[in-house]
Amino acid sequence: MTSLGSYRLPGFQIEDHSIKVPLDWENHSRGQIDLFYRLVWDPARQADDLPWLVFLQGGPGGAGPRPAGGPAWLTEAVQHYRVVLPDQRGTGRSSPVDGEDMARLGDAEAGANYLRYFLADSIVQDLERLRAVIGGDQPWTSLGQSYGGFLTLAYLSRFPRALKGCLIAGGVPGLPPSAPEVHRRAFPQAELLSRRHYRRYPQDREQTAAVAERLAEGDVSLPNGDLLTVPRFQLAGHDLGTSTGSERLHWLLDTAWAQPGRLSDGFLYQVMNRTASASAPLYWPLQEFIYACGANGPLNWSAARELERHPEFAAEARPLLFFGETIFPWMFDQIYELRPFQPAVAELMGRTEWPLLYDQEQLAANETPVEAVVYFDDLYVDAELQLDSLRALGNAHAWVTNQFEHDGLSVDGAVFRRLRQLLLDHGGAGR
Repeated sequence: MTSLGSYRLPGFQIEDHSIKVPLDWENHSRGQIDLFYRLVWDPARQADDLPWLVFLQGGPGGAGPRPAGGPAWLTEAVQHYRVVLPDQRGTGRSSPVDGEDMARLGDAEAGANYLRYFLADSIVQDLERLRAVIGGDQPWTSLGQSYGGFLTLAYLSRFPRALKGCLIAGGVPGLPPSAPEVHRRAFPQAELLSRRHYRRYPQDREQTAAVAERLAEGDVSLPNGDLLTVPRFQLAGHDLGTSTGSERLHWLLDTAWAQPGRLSDGFLYQVMNRTASASAPLYWPLQEFIYACGANGPLNWSAARELERHPEFAAEARPLLFFGETIFPWMFDQIYELRPFQPAVAELMGRTEWPLLYDQEQLAANETPVEAVVYFDDLYVDAELQLDSLRALGNAHAWVTNQFEHDGLSVDGAVFRRLRQLLLDHGGAGR
């Protein structure tokens, strides 16, 4: 373990650390990478012997949250735990991977083999190594947000004794996972939230149509030189499933025009940043592969194949609908940050065999208390699929609500408080 510094922020004492983990857990000769993590606690509880809570970030390709100014759950959690915030491998300060790294790998097969090391089977191995470094043989409690819930079930499948309680917010995978089933449900939900947005802001219907018609002329460039197409613009609403997503989209459209017929620089910069995910380079490349499990390949661009059944999302359709959390082949041609990933992603789309992430027998016999909040209108992880999986998971309990959106855990401390209380009520170690 390497200590990288200790400092204080309002309400938090923080220590930064890093350890080495194998790039390939099956073949350590392939070298090591860095796994960065933060330890966070309430300075007023410095002397208290508090248990460990490890946070499993959403994504995929999501770094751990930075503590300043939130998230809401962290302020609540440090009253009861010492919190561990890892940057998952390939993200943040954990040997980050971006397009330049992919370009250096050369051919598609080498790139695909490398990307494979940054999925759930490797991440949970990292977590086990981290637990041994921090707490020895003592089990800890996990808190999984979105994709972090997928990691939770993979963790319970492989290392059930490592966890004494699991909290999940909006992130229970299908058992077994099926990308076609996920995307069959995703497009109707994206349509629902797009139409809900237009009911709330009816003026945006004409505004999006005007933007789409201007983009269809084919000569609008983003500040980095990428051509802005209508489908890329449709990605700009992919956070409609969050608490402020509709407002963010509305205010984006509010200042779309600098002059009649000319889109504003501010609008173009925002669209570029929202659709490229430059701050999380693995987010789009790994998106479809979080459903790869066992012999359920090839994925073969599952979302794109489902889109063919939904003409209501066509660039010419009105009102213009926005995509959810779905990837398409054209993104890896049109988006600068994604182009270096294209050969590797295309190669992975054709692979038929993947690690078995979820041991359904082990999960059915699970004894570790699992408390999950399921957001009723979740855009990103279908509520019914989550409930089906929770019914098949031993000692699991669901709290279903439409009071919060997918990011409820981060924006309202009440979500964490209730999950922790439910853990206590069902016999979990939640102190």
